[in-house]
Amino acid sequence: MEIISERLRLRTVKNEDLEKIHYLLMCPETALFNPSGHPNGIGDTAQMVKTWSEQEKESNDRKNYTFYIETIVGAEFVGLIDISIVKVKYRNSEVWFKLVPEMWNKGYATEALKRIIEFGFRQLNLHRIEAGCAVENIASYKIMEKVGMIREAHRRKILPLKDGWSDNYEYAILDQDYLD
Repeated sequence: MEIISERLRLRTVKNEDLEKIHYLLMCPETALFNPSGHPNGIGDTAQMVKTWSEQEKESNDRKNYTFYIETIVGAEFVGLIDISIVKVKYRNSEVWFKLVPEMWNKGYATEALKRIIEFGFRQLNLHRIEAGCAVENIASYKIMEKVGMIREAHRRKILPLKDGWSDNYEYAILDQDYLD
């Protein structure tokens, strides 16, 4: 599976992506606002990569779509983005994205998130796409706002981060917001 944007290719994760993905997950900058922190070694990352690479083999009831993001020109690794259907009956999903620090501030996260939202509404026929981030994660919430997501909530002390409990902003976009 592959999704193309102006500058990016979002494709199925492959086992040979392991080292680049492990690098991404081990970067202190990318783990700063991640409640899961770092993997406990390359073995943990290998298990994640295996799970993500096998998603494409799932039946018509597929609920998880994790994509490896790379530039079209040069096939440079940018990061990961995921959309997962969390409430099938309600057609609700959640998205997350994580980019290597070297690719920050180039508009790649915004471009990838726009394409994932389009994929969610047009191909997956979703009603609602949600995302959240720590209130201190200014870059992430600005990206969500750029793509038309609306801040709906401020939840107190919900994220267990390395430095303690953090508040969280919750965002969403509806099919009517996107398709109208």
